[in-house]
Amino acid sequence: MMLKEMQKLPEAVQLIEKASIMFLENGTPDTAAMALERAGKLIEHVNLEKAVQLYQQSASVFENEERLRQAVELLGKASRLLVRARRLDEAVVSILKEKNMYKEIENYPTCYKKTIAQVLVHLHRNDFVAAEKCVRESYSIPGFNGSEDCAALEQLLEAYDQQDQDQIYDVCNSPLFKYMDNDYAKLALSLVVPGGGIKKKSPAASQNGVSQPAQGGSRAEEDDDEYAGGLC
Repeated sequence: MMLKEMQKLPEAVQLIEKASIMFLENGTPDTAAMALERAGKLIEHVNLEKAVQLYQQSASVFENEERLRQAVELLGKASRLLVRARRLDEAVVSILKEKNMYKEIENYPTCYKKTIAQVLVHLHRNDFVAAEKCVRESYSIPGFNGSEDCAALEQLLEAYDQQDQDQIYDVCNSPLFKYMDNDYAKLALSLVVPGGGIKKKSPAASQNGVSQPAQGGSRAEEDDDEYAGGLC
């Protein structure tokens, strides 16, 4: 804590990690997991990669203790940071683990939200097949088929497949997507079909009667470049 006050965060984290090992050896894994989570919060704004590692370690300790609710919450933090860092391949794996854990504790509505997150990440990876597979596999989750989440995802996939940028804009600006965790909401708002279409900039532009003609790859590349450096 003194190192934290001195703004020597990496050194502070090293000591917290050492303390967590001692807590584990002393038979107090809950305290070890909480220490790792505290370290993750400490370093999150300085080093995303280290924070992801610490949250994953903390989740693993809680999972070993069969405290799945605490474990899945920390996995969620790791997933969001992976999305923020544009490490989308790793984010896919992390979100799937979250979703399976929520299934295990029978929190099915949250599974629906994790399916939305999966689809958004897959589409940003330009992997339509994987996105479609996520939705198809989720039909086995109780209550998913016929839910608002399911209907929205089916609309989104159809629009993406048809390269209908206006429909994608409408779906991704619905409250279901806009009020997700911030990192996923940003994925939704920045989703552009590959090779065509223009993402509408704001509802106000439409209301003022300003329309923009669809253009090809050059404008799409400009939109891609806008987010090339990450979403933070």
